[in-house]
Amino acid sequence: MQPFMNDDFLLNTETARRLYHEHAAKMPIIDYHCHIPPQEIADDKQYDNITRLWLGGDHFGDHYKWRLIRSNGVDENLITGDAPDRERFQAFAEMLPRAIGNPMYHWTHLELKRFFGYDGVLNGDTAEEVWNLCNEKLKTLTVREMIRMANVDMVGTTDDPVDSLEAHARIKNDPTITTKVLPSWRPDKALNIHKEGFAEYIHKLSQVSGVEIDSVCALQEALKKRLDHFDEMGCRASDHGLDKIPYADLNEWDVEAIFSKGLAGEKVTDQEAEAFQFAMMLFLGREYARRGWAMQMHYGAVRNTNTRRFAELGPDTGYDCIGSTGDAKSIAAFMNAFEKTGELPKTILYSLNGADNAMLVTIAQSFQSNECRGKVQHGSAWWHNDTFEGMVQQIKELAERGLLGNFIGMLTDSRSFLSYTRHEYFRRIVCRVIGQWVEDGMYPADMDTLGKIVEDISYYNAKEYFNL
Repeated sequence: MQPFMNDDFLLNTETARRLYHEHAAKMPIIDYHCHIPPQEIADDKQYDNITRLWLGGDHFGDHYKWRLIRSNGVDENLITGDAPDRERFQAFAEMLPRAIGNPMYHWTHLELKRFFGYDGVLNGDTAEEVWNLCNEKLKTLTVREMIRMANVDMVGTTDDPVDSLEAHARIKNDPTITTKVLPSWRPDKALNIHKEGFAEYIHKLSQVSGVEIDSVCALQEALKKRLDHFDEMGCRASDHGLDKIPYADLNEWDVEAIFSKGLAGEKVTDQEAEAFQFAMMLFLGREYARRGWAMQMHYGAVRNTNTRRFAELGPDTGYDCIGSTGDAKSIAAFMNAFEKTGELPKTILYSLNGADNAMLVTIAQSFQSNECRGKVQHGSAWWHNDTFEGMVQQIKELAERGLLGNFIGMLTDSRSFLSYTRHEYFRRIVCRVIGQWVEDGMYPADMDTLGKIVEDISYYNAKEYFNL
């Protein structure tokens, strides 16, 4: 029986242990997609206590944890509300032992080990001990120190086109910050013409860009100005969180008329919205290609399923679920629309539905080129799928149908500065899977080649892919 989360946690073969300890563990982290606020890095924020760092406040925080606490029948006031932080922490600690098999159980204890030096087990009985230990260390543990402790080489935040990027400018001009903190372009609000607040957002974009937006051409001009600003600040990637990857025959749609409806606050159908989004993605994707950016496409989430809670708490509070699988023909047609003119940017495809893994790997295989290794990527197991089995499945599907050695690896997609241990979790799983293949005689025990593969997946592939 393996001891709980010892140094060989998840490493079930000698090959896996060597690969992790001699190769993966020493690699820096490139966290190319997350949701941490860059302002907190610029300010070198210190958190008042572990609850604020783990659970957040004011409806901003780790909705992975929130979902589990809710599932334990806890009042919302102890989750996202204004209950005392010590009581909120107790609710989390009392829930945690029931999370057997959930990656949150592992992530939590990895964070306690790596950042606070705690080797025990968190539960309702040990909550006071852990609370005191963590809070004592947080008196000197700033967010920049957390980043340093985790050996983070690059952080890619998530930023709206109307953001000033003032915090990024401060970080860029601060010589004491050695980690690259780069913005990522997230223009969802400019594309979601069928959702509430679109017209108000376009007005704000007009003000920020200095362009009077009264047409699709003007909208594109405004976005291009903001793209230039992001590019000057070191942006390397876009990110799109759309309901589906859009595709439409634009000969059948008057995109200008659709935009006029949205700008006037009139109802836009889902089909009209998809045509508008596809037209805008064609424009944006070509701009990304010209700049050498990567285009990240996240789809497959059914968002804000609980309308009562959405009205109370807003978006991104843990009320989203896995949707149906994507349409392979539409996704391939979306990619092909760029490829026909030689303007397909580097692209990373993520589905929230793990049943799409094989489909996305084979679509990616159809659009590779000699521009770079692994130009089109099947992204790491995302959101509800970044579990042990979800990661194993994604790694194996990519290996069996593509080139695992070119994989750009893990990202946290997190709102917490402690979540870098998710990279460790991922790396241990990669080494476990590869190690088992070697032990089973499915790959030679060539440790030089194997070590290079693991180091590339952990760090070097992403470094090359994002031109860092």
